[in-house]
Amino acid sequence: MKILIVSDTHRKEDNFEKVLNIEKNIDMLIHLGDVEGSEDYIRSIVACPCYMVAGNNDYFSMLNRELKIKIGDYNVLLTHGHHYYVSLGYETIASEAIAQGMDIVMFGHTHKPLIDIQEEITLINPGSLTYPRQEGKRPSYIVMELDDDGHIWYEIKYL
Repeated sequence: MKILIVSDTHRKEDNFEKVLNIEKNIDMLIHLGDVEGSEDYIRSIVACPCYMVAGNNDYFSMLNRELKIKIGDYNVLLTHGHHYYVSLGYETIASEAIAQGMDIVMFGHTHKPLIDIQEEITLINPGSLTYPRQEGKRPSYIVMELDDDGHIWYEIKYL
């Protein structure tokens, strides 16, 4: 199973479309917020299940603030992250995800990519396809692959 994880596109879909042309045959799309009204458009251009949550700039969105989903045997929390103060650190979001029985928490908001595999929780942030803030400021996303044995691999990719 190939899962494309993106965040913080801010209604600018050019780079998202480029990623879809690069990452063929995705089985699932996860968007972690700040779509700013592009929900229907995003759903219309992917041919797979699509999970999206509302970000701090999704003012009039009907998207959920959080979603809990299963990916294989893994419990996954999807959130934008701003309610967990991720710009100040990851302790709050990690402890809350663990308390909810999650194995993985995926979030955006910081515009900086992150894969942090800890003993109790894995923290995933794809960064931003539109306004990257990490050193080098390259638009980023994550591809997650789950094999038939349930093993997961993550890769941060850049445009």
